[in-house]
Amino acid sequence: MTYQAAITKGTDGAPLVLTFHGTGATEDQFHEVASALKPGAHVVSPRGDVSENGALRYFRRTGEGVYDMDDLARRTQAMAGFIAEQKARVDAPEVIGLGYSNGANILASVSFSAPELVDRLVLMHPLIPFAPAPQPGLSGRKVLVTAGRQDPICPAASTERLVAWFEAQGAAVTVAWHPGGHEIRQEEVEAISAFLT
Repeated sequence: MTYQAAITKGTDGAPLVLTFHGTGATEDQFHEVASALKPGAHVVSPRGDVSENGALRYFRRTGEGVYDMDDLARRTQAMAGFIAEQKARVDAPEVIGLGYSNGANILASVSFSAPELVDRLVLMHPLIPFAPAPQPGLSGRKVLVTAGRQDPICPAASTERLVAWFEAQGAAVTVAWHPGGHEIRQEEVEAISAFLT
């Protein structure tokens, strides 16, 4: 599958950073941020190809927190293929994924089915309202989850369940909470910077 994407060529031997925007944003949301966080990296930021009343997303839903699971499965497979193509194209020694909200959800979903594709995951305000199947391939993968304690879209209890699931798979999980809601705060940016250093 081909996605419209922002692409910045990095230096030879540099990591590949993939960024995934939130609902209603575009491929530009985190593209320059990723270049700043990992200077010299290859950066690829695909645009979500699902329109929800004009807002771009990576998969369909039927309501807030209610996912079209068949569509999620199809689009997860398509995104995994896209990531594999980008990984082969730049021959990167390490692949880092960074996603926010809907972008974090598609990235997490890829990790559930193809854990070998991304070495480090940054999941900002993810919402996975289902129990993924066990995935031993995530053992040893590094995962950062950032979240707001008062997030009305991604409740803290759901975040805690997802963190516990990743830990049960043997992933090395770091969690960064802030006291607010669904917004991205400076302490999250600092946690991401530290995680990627």
